[in-house]
Parts: sequence; C-alpha cells; structure tokens
Amino acid sequence: MESQPYSSLVEPPDTPREPILTLPGALTAYIALIAAIHLRVLLPAELENWTIDVFGFIPKRYDSTLLNITFPGGAGAKVWTFVTYSLLHANLSHIGFNVLWLLPFGSALARRFGPVRFFIFMAVTAAAGALAHLVTHEHAIAPMIGASASVSGAMAAAIRFAFVRGSFLSFSRGDADAAAKVPALSLARALRNPRVLGFLAVWFGVNIIFGLGSISIGAEGASVAWQAHIGGFLAGLMLFSLFDPVPRATPHAADASSPDEAGRV
Repeated sequence: MESQPYSSLVEPPDTPREPILTLPGALTAYIALIAAIHLRVLLPAELENWTIDVFGFIPKRYDSTLLNITFPGGAGAKVWTFVTYSLLHANLSHIGFNVLWLLPFGSALARRFGPVRFFIFMAVTAAAGALAHLVTHEHAIAPMIGASASVSGAMAAAIRFAFVRGSFLSFSRGDADAAAKVPALSLARALRNPRVLGFLAVWFGVNIIFGLGSISIGAEGASVAWQAHIGGFLAGLMLFSLFDPVPRATPHAADASSPDEAGRV
C-alpha cells in the first residue's frame, strides 16, 4: 500500500451556495399563510361570506353618501382591509396563478429584502393596489380579494435588478443569494434599459387587455382588478429604493446589456 499526504486526501470544503430553485423562508411563510387562510372555504357558507365581507376590500364601505348601511367589521375594517384582502383568494387556481409569478420574482425579492422588509413591502403594495381600486371603483359593492397587487409590486421591484449582470434573469448568474443581491439600477436607468422597457410594455399591455376585455382569471364570473395591479406595480417600482438594503453600485458597474453605471436612488 502506498501512503499519500493527508492534504491530498482531504478536499477543500465548497462554499455554501443557495440553489436558484430553493424558496427563501419568508416567501414560503407567505405562501403557507395564504394556503392556511384559504381553509376558510371549509366553513359554512354564511361564515365564509362573512369572512370575505369583513376582510375583503369593498370600495362602497368608504362611500360617504351611504345612509343607514352597515358593513361587517365596522370602522376597523376600513383600515385592515387595505391589506387583508390580499390574503384571501377565490379558489386554488387563483392562488396558483399568483404563486406562479411569485416563484421567480418573489423569491429574489425575499432574499434581497429579508423577512421583515419583504412582509412590509407586500403590505404596502397591497394597500397601494387597494387605493387604486378605490379611486376607480368608488361605489363598487363587490369585495376585491387576491394577492395580485402585491405580486405586481414584487415583479416591479424585482425588475430594478433582475436584468443586471449576475441577477436571476440575466444570462450569467451565480447562486440564488448572490443573484438576488446585485446592485440595482436607479429608477431613471431602469426606465432607459431596453429589457426593462420591453417587460413594462408586455406587462401593461396584458393588464390593459384584461381590463378592456373584462377577462377573468381564477374566479368564475369575477373580473380582473387590473387597476389594483397597476397601483401595486407602480408602488413597487417607485418605492423599491426605500426598502432595498443593498448598497449603491460603484461607478461603471455593468448591467446585463451594457457596461454603464448601475446605481440606485
């Protein structure tokens, strides 16, 4: 038998790398919460309807012209429903559609922001979506439910760094944590980036088509609240920098399509 030096028998440990397809804990908890809340469908019909009335977003609840009409939840519901509506869904396909878009964009954002920032961000974009829906549906009595406004906000925030070289939508990327923490583009630079502009054109085009065509997704007979989507999207795009913990890019940091500076505001 031949003896070999100890150093040749022991391989150096690999640097831990987070697989791209592994969900971060914050996003897993968010999806689990939505799934747990959806168990309300097992309640008797009267109680389930009461839950939607109390926690869903009803624009007519804020109608100052109403006389002698009382909505379940009282004054408190005028506050909490700006967020709680986003945790209610009509059915499993409604949940699945939102989760499908959260997997790439929400995962990257949760890794970048961390749990606290991520949950607050999702609440803020939900409120922005509810506000947009309220402004455009002032007298609507049908409850709005679903996480689509927050999902739209997450997508908008993620495109601020998604196309930067090394990020999760670029052609060259590393592990998931590194891909989620590349320096972001400033809002001005993002709006000049061809890939970001292409994404915006497709996203707004699809939502306008849904709105004009009254197309429904996820709920029988329920139309898409596309104004809420746009409200959440714009909030995510513009408020991203308030939540982003990643430092500004150094001069001449490259994005996926050019060697220009990639700073953030």
